[in-house]
Amino acid sequence: MIWDRQHECMSRKRLRELQLTRLKSVVRRVYKNVPYFRSKLDALGLKPAKIKSLDDLRKLPFITKHELRETYPFGLFATPMKDIVRIHSSSGTTGKPVVAGYTRSDLNLWAELMARTMTAGGTTADDVVQNAYGYGLFTGGLGIHYGAEKIGATVVPISGGNTARQLMVMEDFGVTVLACTPSYSLQIAEVAEEKGMDMRKMKLRVGIFGAEPWSEEMRKEIEERLRIRALDIYGLTEIIGPGVASECEHRCGLHIFEDHFLPEIIDPDTGEALPEGQRGELVITCLTKKAFPVIRFRTRDITRLHHEKCDCGRTFARMERVTGRTDDMLIIRGVNVFPSQIESVLVGIEEAEPHYQLIVRKDGPMDTLEVQVEVDQRLFSDEIKKLQNVERKVAHEINSLLGIHAKVTLVQPKTIERSMGKAKRVIDMRKEG
Repeated sequence: MIWDRQHECMSRKRLRELQLTRLKSVVRRVYKNVPYFRSKLDALGLKPAKIKSLDDLRKLPFITKHELRETYPFGLFATPMKDIVRIHSSSGTTGKPVVAGYTRSDLNLWAELMARTMTAGGTTADDVVQNAYGYGLFTGGLGIHYGAEKIGATVVPISGGNTARQLMVMEDFGVTVLACTPSYSLQIAEVAEEKGMDMRKMKLRVGIFGAEPWSEEMRKEIEERLRIRALDIYGLTEIIGPGVASECEHRCGLHIFEDHFLPEIIDPDTGEALPEGQRGELVITCLTKKAFPVIRFRTRDITRLHHEKCDCGRTFARMERVTGRTDDMLIIRGVNVFPSQIESVLVGIEEAEPHYQLIVRKDGPMDTLEVQVEVDQRLFSDEIKKLQNVERKVAHEINSLLGIHAKVTLVQPKTIERSMGKAKRVIDMRKEG
C-alpha cells in the first residue's frame, strides 16, 4: 500500500529537481535566520547562491549532535518562537538534550510522513493501533499517534510500561497493530508466555518497531513469539522524529522519504562521501522543515543506500537496517564491536534468551568484554556441565563472528533490567575513574 503515490513513486529525475529546489530554499532560509549557521558558511566564504547543484551539498559543513547541544536550547531554530507550537527533546542522558521545535506546518508534515510510514507497514483505517511508545518529550509516541489518526486508524495511546495491562488491552480491544521498541515487544511476548496466553488467538497481525538497532534474527524471534509481521521504521529527534524512513511489505530496506530528507553516506573517519552501495555513516539534510531544519546532520548511524526501484513501486532510496551507531561502537583490542552483532549470535542459540548486556572493563592495558545473557530457568536446575557447554557455545560463536574472546556469563531470567523504551545494552566501566 502507498499513501502518497504522486511523490513516493515519482521519477528519479523529477525527484532530483525537487530536491535541488528545496535544498536551495532551505540553505537561503537558514543562512538568513540562523546566525550560527551563517557564521559557519561565512568562515568558508560560502554564500547560498553558490549552491547550484545537488553535488554542491558537499560544500556545506556538517552539523553534529555536539553542536546541537552547544546551541541549546533554541540556537538553531529558523523561525521566531511565536511560530513554534511544539517542542520535543532527546533524553539528554550524556549531556544537554537536543531540543527540536515544530511549527504548525511542521506538525502537519510529520503527520503526513507518519501516515506514509504506517501505510507502508500495512496499517489502514480499519486497524486498531496500540501505541506503546513513550509519550511526552520523546518523539516516538506522538509521532505514531498522529500518523495513525491521519490514516483514520483507531489509536490506543497506552504508552510504555505495565506489560500485563498492555496484554489485557491488546486482547480486549482487538488490537491489530503494535507500535513500540523491538526490545519491549519481546518483553510483551515474555509476559504473555508467563501468563499462558496464546498469541494466535489475538487479532494482532503487524508490529511497527524502531528507536533502537535490532537484528534480523531478533525480527524472526519477535515474529515467532508474537505471531505477527514485524517491520522496521527509522527516525531521529534531530530530523523530525519517526517518519524519516520505513520498510514496506517487501522488507528489502527502509524507504527514505527523499522529497523531504536528502541522504548521504560518508566515511565516519574522514567525512568523505562514499561510492554508492558502500557502508558508512548516514548524513541527512532536512529540505522542508520550518522551525528546525538541520543541514548535513551526522546521524552516527551505520548503514548503506540502494537506489534500485522497489517492487512496491516506490522510487526513493532504501537504507539497510542500521547495524549500529558510531557512538555505540566498542573497540575491544582493536576490533570494532556493535551490540547488534552480539545480539545476532545470541538469538541464534536456542538456550539463550534475547536479553543481554555487554560489560567492558580494563584489565591493566587490555580491554575485556563480558557478555551477560539470560538463559531459560530450566538450565539452572540442570547439572553445571550443561551451563558450561552453553557458555562455551556462546563464546565460540562470538569469537567466530568477531575474532575476539569474550567472557560469557549466564544469568537467570529477569536478572537483566528491562526497559520500557530503548534497551541499555552496554556498560562501559572504562569510563569510570
